[in-house]
Amino acid sequence: MKISHQRDKCIGCNSCVEDASEYWKISKEDGKADLLGSIKKGNFYILETSNIDIEKNKKAAEICPVNIIKIYE
Repeated sequence: MKISHQRDKCIGCNSCVEDASEYWKISKEDGKADLLGSIKKGNFYILETSNIDIEKNKKAAEICPVNIIKIYE
Protein backbone atom coordinates (compact mmCIF):
# COMPACT_ATOMS: atom_id res chain seq x y z
CA MET A 1 0.00 0.00 0.00
CA LYS A 2 1.37 3.41 -0.92
CA ILE A 3 0.27 7.04 -0.65
CA SER A 4 1.95 9.73 -2.74
CA HIS A 5 1.63 13.45 -2.11
CA GLN A 6 2.82 16.22 -4.41
CA ARG A 7 3.44 18.66 -1.58
CA ASP A 8 4.73 21.58 -3.64
CA LYS A 9 1.27 21.92 -5.25
CA CYS A 10 -0.61 21.82 -1.93
CA ILE A 11 -2.86 24.83 -1.26
CA GLY A 12 -3.21 24.12 2.48
CA CYS A 13 -6.99 23.66 2.48
CA ASN A 14 -6.81 21.17 5.42
CA SER A 15 -9.25 18.64 3.87
CA CYS A 16 -6.82 15.73 4.18
CA VAL A 17 -6.19 16.55 7.85
CA GLU A 18 -9.92 16.63 8.58
CA ASP A 19 -10.42 13.14 7.10
CA ALA A 20 -7.22 11.38 8.16
CA SER A 21 -5.49 13.38 10.89
CA GLU A 22 -3.34 10.43 11.94
CA TYR A 23 -1.61 10.62 8.52
CA TRP A 24 -1.75 14.34 7.68
CA LYS A 25 -0.74 17.57 9.44
CA ILE A 26 -0.61 21.19 8.29
CA SER A 27 2.90 22.62 8.55
CA LYS A 28 3.23 25.69 10.76
CA GLU A 29 6.13 26.85 8.56
CA ASP A 30 4.35 27.17 5.21
CA GLY A 31 0.72 26.10 5.73
CA LYS A 32 0.96 23.06 3.44
CA ALA A 33 -0.03 19.51 4.33
CA ASP A 34 2.63 17.05 5.45
CA LEU A 35 2.17 13.30 4.95
CA LEU A 36 3.43 12.00 8.29
CA GLY A 37 6.14 9.34 8.10
CA SER A 38 6.70 9.87 4.37
CA ILE A 39 9.99 9.99 2.47
CA LYS A 40 10.73 12.58 -0.23
CA LYS A 41 11.34 11.07 -3.67
CA GLY A 42 11.77 13.73 -6.34
CA ASN A 43 8.75 16.05 -6.22
CA PHE A 44 6.66 13.59 -4.22
CA TYR A 45 6.40 12.45 -0.62
CA ILE A 46 5.76 8.71 -0.40
CA LEU A 47 4.42 6.62 2.47
CA GLU A 48 4.64 2.85 1.99
CA THR A 49 3.11 0.59 4.63
CA SER A 50 0.69 -2.27 5.11
CA ASN A 51 -0.96 -0.48 8.03
CA ILE A 52 -2.62 2.39 6.12
CA ASP A 53 -6.25 3.15 6.88
CA ILE A 54 -7.14 3.00 3.21
CA GLU A 55 -10.70 4.31 3.46
CA LYS A 56 -9.75 7.51 5.29
CA ASN A 57 -6.91 8.20 2.88
CA LYS A 58 -9.04 7.41 -0.19
CA LYS A 59 -11.53 10.00 1.04
CA ALA A 60 -8.71 12.51 1.59
CA ALA A 61 -7.51 11.87 -1.98
CA GLU A 62 -11.02 12.23 -3.40
CA ILE A 63 -11.76 15.55 -1.72
CA CYS A 64 -8.35 17.14 -2.34
CA PRO A 65 -9.27 20.15 -4.51
CA VAL A 66 -5.94 20.10 -6.37
CA ASN A 67 -5.84 16.29 -6.81
CA ILE A 68 -2.31 15.80 -5.48
CA ILE A 69 -2.90 12.75 -3.25
CA LYS A 70 -2.75 9.31 -4.89
CA ILE A 71 -3.40 5.90 -3.34
CA TYR A 72 -1.81 2.74 -4.78
CA GLU A 73 -2.97 -0.66 -3.56
